[in-house]
Amino acid sequence: MACVRLVDSHCHLNADRFEGDADRVVDGARLAGLERLLVPGWNLASSERAIACVERFAWLDAAVGVHPHDAAKVDDAGWTRIVAWASDPRVVAIGETGLDFDRVFSPIPDQLANLRRNLALALETGKPAVLHCRSAVGRRDAQDALLDEVRTAGMGGPAWVAAFGERPPAVIHSFSGPLDYARAMIDLGLAVSFSGLVFRRGEEASADVAAIVPEAGLLVETDSPFLSPPGAPRSRNEPEWVRVTAAWAAERRGVTPDELGSTLIDAYDRTFPRPGRTP
Repeated sequence: MACVRLVDSHCHLNADRFEGDADRVVDGARLAGLERLLVPGWNLASSERAIACVERFAWLDAAVGVHPHDAAKVDDAGWTRIVAWASDPRVVAIGETGLDFDRVFSPIPDQLANLRRNLALALETGKPAVLHCRSAVGRRDAQDALLDEVRTAGMGGPAWVAAFGERPPAVIHSFSGPLDYARAMIDLGLAVSFSGLVFRRGEEASADVAAIVPEAGLLVETDSPFLSPPGAPRSRNEPEWVRVTAAWAAERRGVTPDELGSTLIDAYDRTFPRPGRTP
């Protein structure tokens, strides 16, 4: 029986936990039906390793950028290297970046400054920003701040439309937050990606969000090696387990996983176009 067509729009194959058996993991992803896989950086070293991943596995895509956890740790020289890598055609996105008000590993002013330069790089390159956003349990301050920042950056306005056309200018990675926040981001043209986080207590709003995301902006991911969905090993999530989240999304939208598959491929290619991509 043929596999369901799948994407993993956010997989940290560049993480230490995949060192030593990345070949097996990538082969397993292919056997599970994955046709697209994005490897994002989160700091200087991981961005360089993301590019090394696409050197090794040509069908993968890379993203380079600085995560809010590392916002205070990447200096101007390091950022200059990330900017240079961003011009590589195998780099299809900027990030992951964003805001994290739950675990404040970098001071919030540094997070904001870092987010702004990542957004500016996304606009300059025409490559979408991959946005992490977490608030403490029961709060939404990071979501509200992120929405303010993308609006202040002019996302949805003429400069971004000139750079992206009808493509999403950013992706809300591993969605978490209330329905009104999702609606506001969707209205600005952003894509929304769902991970194994949707199965956790407190993330019930994700089910309502999954039902309203336009087909052209709907993505799924693992955030491997983190956020294992039900049935996946807790010690290390792997891209093949994206099938669990894809099945969840299909159910929320009232379609079969097979029907959803082509939607996911089309949304990925629209969001992350790459010249000469090999299927």
